[in-house]
Parts: sequence; C-alpha cells; structure tokens
Amino acid sequence: MYKLYCKRLIDIVIGFLALLFLSPLLIIVGVLLFIINKGNPFFFQKRPGKKGIVFSIIKFKTMNDKKDNTGNLLPDAERMTKVGSLIRKTSLDEIPQLINVIKGDMSLIGPRPLLVQYLDLYNDFQKRRHEVRPGITGWAQVNGRNAISWEQKFQYDVWYVDNCNFSTDVKIIFKTIKKVFLRDGITMEGQATTEFFKGN
Repeated sequence: MYKLYCKRLIDIVIGFLALLFLSPLLIIVGVLLFIINKGNPFFFQKRPGKKGIVFSIIKFKTMNDKKDNTGNLLPDAERMTKVGSLIRKTSLDEIPQLINVIKGDMSLIGPRPLLVQYLDLYNDFQKRRHEVRPGITGWAQVNGRNAISWEQKFQYDVWYVDNCNFSTDVKIIFKTIKKVFLRDGITMEGQATTEFFKGN
C-alpha cells in the first residue's frame, strides 16, 4: 500500500512544499551560478529511472566546461569551481531535482539515478535498483554516499527495494539531514565525485 500509493502522494505534497519554501534559495543560487558559469546555471543529463526509463535530471551546475587540447572535458576535479564545491558540499545542487520528483521521474527517497551508459553493465542483481523510482537521497547515500564501493552501493540499493516502507524512509530523511550538516561521504578519496562504474 505505502510503496504503491502513499509514497507517491507524499512525494508530490512534500516536493511541492519544499520547492515553494526553498524557492528564494533556488533563485539566489541560480543567479550566482549564472554569473559564475557565464550562462546556464542548471545541469541537465539523461538518467535511467524506474524500469530503466530514461529522463532528464535537473541539478545546479557545479563544474565548468573546460576542455583539453583534443576537445575532451577535463577531469571533474579540474572543472569543479570553488562556488560549485561549496554548493555540492552543502547538497544545494540537489534542490532542482524537486522538479523531477513532482513530475514523477524521481522520488524523494530511492536509489540514486546513475548514468545511462551503466545500464548494459549491470548484472541481474544490480538491475533490481530500477524496480523503484530513483531518489534525491537513499539508503546508499546515508551509508557512505560517494565514499563507498560500487558493490556496496548496489547492495544498499537492492536492500532498499526489498525494504521500502514509511519507517525506513523517515529514518533515511533524518540520516540525510545529519549527513548534509556533517558533509560526510561527498567524494571518494582522490576524486571530485566518484569513480566510473566499469562493470563486473
């Protein structure tokens, strides 16, 4: 009952109220990034959602578009701006995803939506993460986020799929708030974010 109906209703109500409450902050950060990035303050990227259906995720743009001599983007660590780093550490870059939640692409809580190119690399166990809507935060995020291995992430994601209920979601919300204040697990050692998944 909760997983099928109540969770979606809660996503819509809380997502709308949160977007309304955070709209002044959304405008301030958006204008600041527009100036710093000399253009679009938002980052759009295709990500797979529930059942692997692809959608466009919306985030604040925390990295510039600097490229090397061959025209390829520089590594994340070299493109991360100082303001972008602060925004990422405080998780403010995630706020625009509330629009994805209201639209139904995402949930407030669920496995984080990963890159489309990873879809062909998953084994049958890892594919199970797509049985629910992806989330802004999730069980893997409150248990290490980008500082844990891919294997651990998938274990946490599938655990959530099998244990999705109201009490679990409430627990994740409170753990997320704690993680944001502690700025814990935002990056993997030696990386600006996390390393790419290369398959099994």
